[in-house]
Amino acid sequence: MNTRYQQSVLLATMLAGTLLFTACDESNSSPAPGAAPGAVRSAPGGAPGGPPGAARGAPGGPPGGVPGAGMPPPMTVGVVVTAVEAVPLVSELPGRTTPFMVAELRPQVTGIIQKRLFEEGRTVAAGQTLYQIDPSTYKAAYDSAAANKARAEANLYNARLKANRYAELVDIEAVSKQANDDAIAALKLAQADVSAANAALDKARIDLDFTRVKSPISGRIGRSSVTPGALVTANQPAALATVQQLDPIYVDLTQSSADRQRMRRDIAPGKTSLVGEDIPVQLILEDGSLYEESGKLVVSEVSVDPGTGSVTLRASFPNPKGLLLPGMYVRARMVQGQSDNAILLPHAAMNFDQRGNAIVMVVNAQGMVEARPVQNRGTQGDKWVVVDGLAANEKVIVEGLQKARPGLPVQAQVIGGKQDTAPPAQSVTASVPAAN
Repeated sequence: MNTRYQQSVLLATMLAGTLLFTACDESNSSPAPGAAPGAVRSAPGGAPGGPPGAARGAPGGPPGGVPGAGMPPPMTVGVVVTAVEAVPLVSELPGRTTPFMVAELRPQVTGIIQKRLFEEGRTVAAGQTLYQIDPSTYKAAYDSAAANKARAEANLYNARLKANRYAELVDIEAVSKQANDDAIAALKLAQADVSAANAALDKARIDLDFTRVKSPISGRIGRSSVTPGALVTANQPAALATVQQLDPIYVDLTQSSADRQRMRRDIAPGKTSLVGEDIPVQLILEDGSLYEESGKLVVSEVSVDPGTGSVTLRASFPNPKGLLLPGMYVRARMVQGQSDNAILLPHAAMNFDQRGNAIVMVVNAQGMVEARPVQNRGTQGDKWVVVDGLAANEKVIVEGLQKARPGLPVQAQVIGGKQDTAPPAQSVTASVPAAN
């Protein structure tokens, strides 16, 4: 009984396996949806009648049997073509405005301020009286000195008459020679007294004149540090007021001594040429606007500041409207030379490494990206001035720098021009087998 049951189960299992195999074979042999009648699917591992792998592609080849389909095309980057030209080297230096002349008013006599004869912040002229110090004591001293001079002149008159009389009497021996010598000495003493009296009178006149404090220069006067009724002393340290001449006005600029040395080194081999002695200077104000008047460089210091390592340059600017005031922070642009073989590059083309060295990415003759260190001399407008590291007709990348890496094949496209159709170097194109 058990044997018959086991045989029945085995027979049923074999029959089910046969039916399942037949169904799978029919499914593989049926045409694909939408295929032409009679089309047969390829058997696993190869097409019907063909070698294994003919439909899937050779072992190790790209999927789908299309060689090279897995390699991305070369990246397109935007470039500019360099051109060598003569470019003026413009330096932009920081600085501050300084008055053309400065006069600090201090009293030269002691006294009480009676009047202030000016308005603060106004323009004053040279020789204009600004303060009046009480002159009463100095007027009395002047009168006393004048009286002493008159007394000395009277004594001189008497001594001269006596000396002349004794000179006639000594010839006839009416007076002794000793008396004549005394008369001559008295005359000379009287003459000396008159000279001393004249000097004292001049001193008194000067002191009296110093009671009127005058402006030594023309310019704009600031605020007054004293008021009428204040006691001032001769040559006191505190100034009564300050007069500044602001037209023209100086601008003191600072330049690194290293920049000056580099320019001198470039002049020697002929990389840079000088522009002349009268160097025009343009001024940029604190708000970024350009000052309407052009100045000129007047002096350059011959020593370097040991604290900052910079050299001071002084430029002079007309200031007819009084727009420039002392102490303003400004920037000055001036042409200090001309580079005869410079290249202008957009700002986007240049990068800087961790040490501050300038680097640009170029597309070389083989169509590969190459990192090139360059040397720049500042900017001109919106472009860098490159003086070393590049030659004419080189392709500098300005667009696509984020993905451009040294050694990467790229397709160069000139900005504003046509695409460079030359195939990049080291690009591998897989061959496609001919269909039978």
